[in-house]
Amino acid sequence: MVHKINFDDIRPFNDSEVNHYLRLLLHDEGFQHILKFLFQDQAKIDQVKLLLAQVNTVKDLQFQFVYQLVEDLILKRSTDGLTSSGLEHLDKNESYLFISNHRDIILDSALINYLIVLEGMNTTEIAIGNNLLIEKWIEYAVKLNRTFVVRRNLPVRELLMASKKLSEYIRRDITQKNTSVWIAQREGRTKDGNDKTQLSLLKMLNLSNIKEFAEGFRELRIVPISISYEIEPCGISKVAELYKKQTEGFEKTQEDDLKSMGEGLVRPKGRVHFSFGEPITNQLPESDEPIPVQIEKLANYLDQQIYSNFELWPNNYIAEDVLNHTSLNGEHYTPEQYNQFISMMDEAVALIQGDSEIIREMFLQMYINPLINKRNSVKA
Repeated sequence: MVHKINFDDIRPFNDSEVNHYLRLLLHDEGFQHILKFLFQDQAKIDQVKLLLAQVNTVKDLQFQFVYQLVEDLILKRSTDGLTSSGLEHLDKNESYLFISNHRDIILDSALINYLIVLEGMNTTEIAIGNNLLIEKWIEYAVKLNRTFVVRRNLPVRELLMASKKLSEYIRRDITQKNTSVWIAQREGRTKDGNDKTQLSLLKMLNLSNIKEFAEGFRELRIVPISISYEIEPCGISKVAELYKKQTEGFEKTQEDDLKSMGEGLVRPKGRVHFSFGEPITNQLPESDEPIPVQIEKLANYLDQQIYSNFELWPNNYIAEDVLNHTSLNGEHYTPEQYNQFISMMDEAVALIQGDSEIIREMFLQMYINPLINKRNSVKA
């Protein structure tokens, strides 16, 4: 007899639960503040509340509310346009495991879902760390939006059990329910622009693999995604966090996470590009090598795909020229773009207390690392 795993503690809400949790959300004081922050106008807030009170399915919630929210409050207000590439090579009727670099707490997954819906595909389920479920309204909001929970900061034995359950959940979604999943390549956002897949992610995915290593990963149909923001989301606070960690042993708080969520939504991001790679299937040959070696090779391959498909912007080239006191990349930017970047860098240095030279270099390196990684991926 096959033991059926109970996923109730990590799964998103079902359609049958949508109206109930929406009504709880609408009566939550914290969510009231969010509505005021997003819409400001009371008449608009009342209109939104009326709409949400009548929603009964996840699909209706996403199509009638969430995607309009993404367009009106994120894309139009804080970006200079969203583009994508590679989606045309994916089968709309297949499910995939999307693994991307991680730059923004909310936007990365929200914009992936927005793009694949435009392409006629169904939305993905989204992984979120339980450390971000700071208040009840956040838990309700994300679980209503097809998000499942990754439990973190557990004792070793509990962590292993939670990781195995998570692995089983993701594999079931893709291989049995034909539901796509998004998960970041690492725990927490990249702060220095140097995207790197954590081996622990692939080890977790392998916990539910009852086949040979390569076959088990082929059935997950991993699609690497390169997420590229012209202006790094929360760039100043990322540099501040890195600097404080280096100089003070800084530990991030829940308030810092909340602030990052808000900043990521409203701060300027310039142009944004999502590059969808090809599913990793044929690139996984059968091998007699030890599992840790195969995991490392797969992680390196994922990284190479994310690096090589990364969209570079003028800021990446400007940062390298500024750091090296050269103009070798001058063909990639205009004098106006150069001056805008310098102003952005000067703002960061002015706002972050500490050694201005170290802060300046950290800020520049955040934009330079994607350029270096892409160059190296081309040579590899």
